[in-house]
Amino acid sequence: MGALMKLIDTILIIFFLIIAIAAPLLDAQTCLPSNIFPDILVHLKTWYTHEYGDYLVSEKPHFFVGLIWVELLFAWPLSIASIYGIAAGKSWVRTTCLMYGVSTLTSMVAILSEMVGSGKASEKLLKMYYPFLGFAVLAILRGLLPHSSKSNASVTRPAVARKKRA
Repeated sequence: MGALMKLIDTILIIFFLIIAIAAPLLDAQTCLPSNIFPDILVHLKTWYTHEYGDYLVSEKPHFFVGLIWVELLFAWPLSIASIYGIAAGKSWVRTTCLMYGVSTLTSMVAILSEMVGSGKASEKLLKMYYPFLGFAVLAILRGLLPHSSKSNASVTRPAVARKKRA
């Protein structure tokens, strides 16, 4: 189980790094004025929108803008905390991964339901979004699975020592 957890942690760190960079630089353009971003980032976002036909990014429906705000204010800080937690081996990383995974899974179900239900999304666009669904499930699993192969039940406490009398 230790090797599997190392693999999951490696995949999640890569994913969390992508989110830590992309959320404030690219996704934030959906709900903040474009003039506060460098031109190269605005052009990159425009290229992505045209290349993948991401109509949610171009049309900015209210539910999508709301989900981006959730990502920026809730999920983005959790991704940074999870990077640190995984790298430093912190015990609370299970909690941050679980919180991030549930939030992202909820958002991705809403987004993918809209895309599939509307029929507007191309196969190329869906292939861009589906991995985020998988990463959300992986983060949830990381939050639910114990990191150590040792069970907490097998840990024994030392017997209470008696005071020595002089």
